[in-house]
Amino acid sequence: MDFTPTEEQQAARDLAARIFGDLSTHERLVAAGSGTDAELWKRLCEAGLLEAVEQVGLLGLVLLLEEQGRTTAQVPFAATAVFGVLALSAYGTEEQRKTMLPGLRNGSMVAVGAFPATGASPVRVVSDEDANPVQVLSDEETHGCVLSGTVPVVPWLRDATHVVVPDRDRALWIVRTGAEGVAVEPVGTTAPWSVGRLTLTGARGERLGGPGPEAYGRIRGAARIAFAGLQAGVCAGSLARAVAYTSQREQFGRPLATKQGVQLRAADAHMDTEAIRVTAYEAAWRYDRALPHTTHMLTAAWWASEAGRRVVHAGQHLHGGVGADVEYPVHRYFLWGRQLDAYLGGGGQTLEELGEVLMAEGTGA
Repeated sequence: MDFTPTEEQQAARDLAARIFGDLSTHERLVAAGSGTDAELWKRLCEAGLLEAVEQVGLLGLVLLLEEQGRTTAQVPFAATAVFGVLALSAYGTEEQRKTMLPGLRNGSMVAVGAFPATGASPVRVVSDEDANPVQVLSDEETHGCVLSGTVPVVPWLRDATHVVVPDRDRALWIVRTGAEGVAVEPVGTTAPWSVGRLTLTGARGERLGGPGPEAYGRIRGAARIAFAGLQAGVCAGSLARAVAYTSQREQFGRPLATKQGVQLRAADAHMDTEAIRVTAYEAAWRYDRALPHTTHMLTAAWWASEAGRRVVHAGQHLHGGVGADVEYPVHRYFLWGRQLDAYLGGGGQTLEELGEVLMAEGTGA
């Protein structure tokens, strides 16, 4: 197993680091609020980074998302890369790839996924809002389908032109946000993402992938690995700010960083961050090589949820009273880390899911 980036992956990561570092400043993030930084999004797409995802694979995408996480850049990069570029490249029909991939690559289209955080079945009943309650009804006249139901929380939905929606049988459907029967309502969360509530009332969908749950499992797994990589970057950014602050802030004539308690807290956060990073790398590496990766994906998601929460708490605590200031930059990392924890399913639920997979493997089920 070798996680050394290829030349293409390294070049893409270096380019992403420069663009995110130059444009995703604290002042611009404050100005963006919960919306997307349009200029940053344009620069990323013009640089060909979305298109590069098809060449660098999921491991390359994880490297790019680490750089986004370091700056908490306000762009739907992870969602569009996974639910748009990678999903269409792998499972789209020739017509879908022809009509949608160019727009996804240049940023004129934004794709997101209405996937649940955890659970074997993404859908229960139409009226249930706890999971992903989408019901598919046949539409003989259009030779397609219509979908009804409500998905309460979809990250980056307010920026989306298309949504990938799984039904109760784990078939995937592409829905246009501006189409008849599709309603998008703003939803407020702790993190400043453009989150929305998706309501489908007889909305027409276009099938993505063939029959069976293969496409659902692969795309959902890729998303969890990708967002684990994003969490690794968020944790690294939070810790870097804490290290810089404690190295400069003095107490009784000595920098805070010289105190053993501060050093131990920072060291634990560093080890947690490295665990998130290496498990995300391993899961992505196996995914790219079409090796079994379910347990590795869940392990990465667990570390990103459980350890990620610890790291962003530590980053805020190491700032002392300054960390309680909601306008101070480190607070944004805290909000991102907690929201990614929830989006990935939470440590307890993810660990339960991992246990069920291991039990099934042990019994040959």
